[in-house]
Amino acid sequence: MPTAPPPAPADVWRAVGVGLLNLSGLGLGYALIRRPFLTLACWVATGILLFVVLPADPDGVSGTTLTVYGLFLVLVAAHGALLGLRSRLVWPAQSPLAIALGVLLLGVPVVGGLFYESARKEAVEEMLLDRLETADNLVKKASGQSFGSTQSEYSRALSAYDALSTDHPDSRAAEQVPDRLKNFYTTVGAPYEQQEYCDAIAPLEYLRDVPETVSEKDLGSLATWPDDRLATSLYACGSEGLAGREAGWTTNFTKLLDEFPDSEQVAKVEPDVKTAVDEAIKAVGGDDPCGAVKQLESLSGQVKELPGEKAGIDEALDEDTGRADASASTGVYTCGVDQYKDGDFAAAVTSMNEFVGVNKNHKNAALAKKIAIAAEVAQEVPAAGKKLPTTRSGGSITVTVKNDSPEDIQVMYTGPVTGSFSLKGCGGCTSYDWSRTLDTNFQPCSGSKNYPQKTISLPVGTTYFLHKPKGDGLSSPASDTAKLQSGYIYTECAYTTTGLGLNS
Repeated sequence: MPTAPPPAPADVWRAVGVGLLNLSGLGLGYALIRRPFLTLACWVATGILLFVVLPADPDGVSGTTLTVYGLFLVLVAAHGALLGLRSRLVWPAQSPLAIALGVLLLGVPVVGGLFYESARKEAVEEMLLDRLETADNLVKKASGQSFGSTQSEYSRALSAYDALSTDHPDSRAAEQVPDRLKNFYTTVGAPYEQQEYCDAIAPLEYLRDVPETVSEKDLGSLATWPDDRLATSLYACGSEGLAGREAGWTTNFTKLLDEFPDSEQVAKVEPDVKTAVDEAIKAVGGDDPCGAVKQLESLSGQVKELPGEKAGIDEALDEDTGRADASASTGVYTCGVDQYKDGDFAAAVTSMNEFVGVNKNHKNAALAKKIAIAAEVAQEVPAAGKKLPTTRSGGSITVTVKNDSPEDIQVMYTGPVTGSFSLKGCGGCTSYDWSRTLDTNFQPCSGSKNYPQKTISLPVGTTYFLHKPKGDGLSSPASDTAKLQSGYIYTECAYTTTGLGLNS
């Protein structure tokens, strides 16, 4: 191994040259003064640096690493200069040439740094492209699934696109964001293209809110892309719900009228409502009049909720509501008739009383009262409800009804004719012991008392009577069936029995 030559005369320029050569990080200053181990140490240090920083990371080199390596270079430069002060150079012989070479080699770390920065920027670009791909995969994964279960994925993808465009506007990834946003909108709004209008409402409303988080400059025409589609979906879904008698149709029409009052879709709302009301009115005369009445009542309440002022259709909607209310009110009569024919006499009583209460002057009011009476009698005597009563009155047979009871009573009868009247309670009458009624000679209403009574004329045939206590009396109603024949005078008697209530 060669040995170091004897010390040379001190040469400041040589020292500077050796120091500059060591600043390159290659240890060439040590090499030119025959210090192989120190040269190797420089290579190792530089090698470690390269191992740490390569390949280039988007975050670059840490400040600690650069500081440590910089201090190392300063130390080896100073140490090399100290050694080079009295050590001869292997080559070049002239110190100025060594200085020039050292200055030239200083470009090595500079050029390396430039290449590294370029590599780091490329690493950043690759990282951003990876983020873009991740966002794309979120959109792709969510595509075709229920929006409610994938909204979080869509939001994460949207945030990623926005961050790329906002934080790295000059990147290659940001250049691709506009196209990605177009794909994002068409993917989220896919149910609309598939004509699944009810399913399209939620995602389209979500897209309308995107400009609140993403710049409209980045969105361009996409900012208004959902508007017409949402208006169409709200109308189509609301119209479908209205036709199908689904409760939620008003929600969609309300949103349409509030948010898009000037849209062409709004012009279709009132005609649809009118059609629905017309169909329900027509249905009153069908197989389920009671259902049609309920539908009209429901429609009336729902139409009243619609905000038609902005769209200028409030007057037309009021007319539809009025028609629905009127038809529902008069339709109660048809419903009551249907209930009566089906044997639901209790419901028929309620319907007819409701009809008469609201439509006292209606042409069917008189008959409705008769049907209510007959239905009440039929609740006690089902045979009385076999035929629908008529407005016929009077007859050739006299029937006197007396009240041998201390309670006020209401007498109802139905058969060839139907009617009712009230009798005051008998002032001097009391309830009979039930055992007395078992006597074959028991004859109520046969004493000398002044029994409250009323005489009516009835036709030949079977008439069904019902005696009902009025007020809050505890007596139960009593019924009687009378088969009336010509040539006879009939008497009906109402009395009460202890423990058994009213009898006849």
